[in-house]
Amino acid sequence: MSDENEITTLLAAMRDGDATAMDRLFPLVYREFHARAHRQLAHRRPGDTLSTTALVHETYLKLAGSSNQSYNDRIHFFAVASRAMRQILVDYARRSSAHKRGSGHVVTLEPDVIGNPDRADELVALDESLEQLERLDPRLVRIVELRFFGGLSVEEAADALNVSPRTVKRDWQKARAFLYHAIRSEDESHALN
Repeated sequence: MSDENEITTLLAAMRDGDATAMDRLFPLVYREFHARAHRQLAHRRPGDTLSTTALVHETYLKLAGSSNQSYNDRIHFFAVASRAMRQILVDYARRSSAHKRGSGHVVTLEPDVIGNPDRADELVALDESLEQLERLDPRLVRIVELRFFGGLSVEEAADALNVSPRTVKRDWQKARAFLYHAIRSEDESHALN
């Protein structure tokens, strides 16, 4: 049985209440999780405490800890994993942020924001802006999670959301514009205080 088929089978077993399915699933998705985590942390500084392996394991623990989670398919599973990675990375950024926001940084959704302690305040600002965007358009937030935090391609994100690649591209642009303006406005209001 191919890994993809086995992943699908194990996800179905999880939906059916098999308590051991997640433990059997993890070795099959480990390489994919590791590759995504590596891309997210590629720009970190030497000596940084959040390693690729730690991010993978924390993501697994977060997924395994949500016992009532049901995954429709492989794409849905990786979409949920992308959200978990976002939460872990933002929590890490909050802990490692040594100074307050308002430093004039603008988040451009470039990968070097993640895992870089010098830019931790930007990741926190991004997360706060994503919370604002969630109230306006949750799908835009899912696209940012899938593309930026999860490392999914346009096509993979389209499959995960059941929309066309063209919609993902358009929504990705909308999300980036919203986040740029939300973070810039927040920085300007901090500068005035």
